[in-house]
Amino acid sequence: MRLLANTGFLFADLPFPERLAAASAAGFDGVEFHDEVQRHDASGIAAALDELGLTVGGLNIRMGDSFGCAALPGHEADFIADLTAAHAAAVAVGAGAIHVLAGRGAGDEAVFRANLRRALDATDRLILIEPICAEAVPGYHLSRLDHGLELADLFGPRVRVMFDWFHAATELGPQNAAEALARHTALIGHVQAASCPGRNEPEPEVLHRFADTGCTAAGLEYRPLITPADHLARLRAAGI
Repeated sequence: MRLLANTGFLFADLPFPERLAAASAAGFDGVEFHDEVQRHDASGIAAALDELGLTVGGLNIRMGDSFGCAALPGHEADFIADLTAAHAAAVAVGAGAIHVLAGRGAGDEAVFRANLRRALDATDRLILIEPICAEAVPGYHLSRLDHGLELADLFGPRVRVMFDWFHAATELGPQNAAEALARHTALIGHVQAASCPGRNEPEPEVLHRFADTGCTAAGLEYRPLITPADHLARLRAAGI
């Protein structure tokens, strides 16, 4: 399984461009981004990735204080601008997926669905939607896994759920989260790993669950307690 360093969480003490070299030195196969590329020289980031031999799994649309705005009424123009910037960044660095964040606040489902349709028309990238549990981000519009799965089923294969173990296990409990992962594999486009409840280094069992469902890559999005290189070595020793 290819393991991707989420640069929004890992190596956070380093300036963004330096996180790429740190991920390579630690032994990661690739990276995934929050919205850092949109705030840097994308061509320079692409050149660094090429030199380091790192691939990019995906990146987020602009997050801001509201964690995106796709479901927030009155922000349609902001959403289009954010999507345009995310698409350009994804093309520049070779990211195959864009995570469209719904936003927190007075969200509206009709607005969210209309913006997802706009996203499908505006980019050729896979659109990921991530259910983010209420404990982590209170008021986030897409807080339940079943809601995300419903939308993925409705919109078809270019909209898929980003299944984050921390959020799913917090919402449903570990056993129910594992069962949902196995049951709905076809609607899941990407997986991320962190422990629950601490959101620290994920145990190898979590990655084995992903591999058992056919996942070939996983993003590691956690708050490190040990160096990412040491944790990655432990995962590899466990057969990941």
